[in-house]
Amino acid sequence: MKITVPITKNIASTLHAGDYVYISGTIYTARDAAHQRMDEILQSNGSLPLDITNQIIYYMGSSPAREGRPIGSAGPTTASRMDKYTPQLLDIGLGGMIGKGKRSPEVIEAIIRNHAVYFAAVGGAGALLSKCIKSSEIIAYDDLGAEAIRKLTVENFPVIVVIDSQGNNLYETAIKEYCR
Repeated sequence: MKITVPITKNIASTLHAGDYVYISGTIYTARDAAHQRMDEILQSNGSLPLDITNQIIYYMGSSPAREGRPIGSAGPTTASRMDKYTPQLLDIGLGGMIGKGKRSPEVIEAIIRNHAVYFAAVGGAGALLSKCIKSSEIIAYDDLGAEAIRKLTVENFPVIVVIDSQGNNLYETAIKEYCR
């Protein structure tokens, strides 16, 4: 299935755990340090450096771009490191996340509550994933280097729905299927 961001609740509701999805449009990157800063801003009733309503955050730290490319290797990082910040971001409108690995029960509850979605990108495939990134621009926290928030324009960026808006979890269902 192909989708274009922003990802509305209606779009999220059509996605099911296990679906292969190709994302096009604008997504944003943020990792641990950027999430911590966004949390501090929200705790002090400030405004985030981007409107996350219906947006997708990709948990990625990029490597330097090769000549003629907008970005270097662009593989996913472990999503659970952002779990303590994620429910609040989902509650204020975040539509989806891309990472790798399991999510906490609190994040899964927030995904369901907000009709959002969690996607996985293939770890170890950062060089291939970077070919789907057409532009990359730092928009906040430049001092964080690879952990700065970036605005990426992607075309047919391949992901798999891991946790859908109903809470179906591919990591759980795949294990049950495998054990049969």
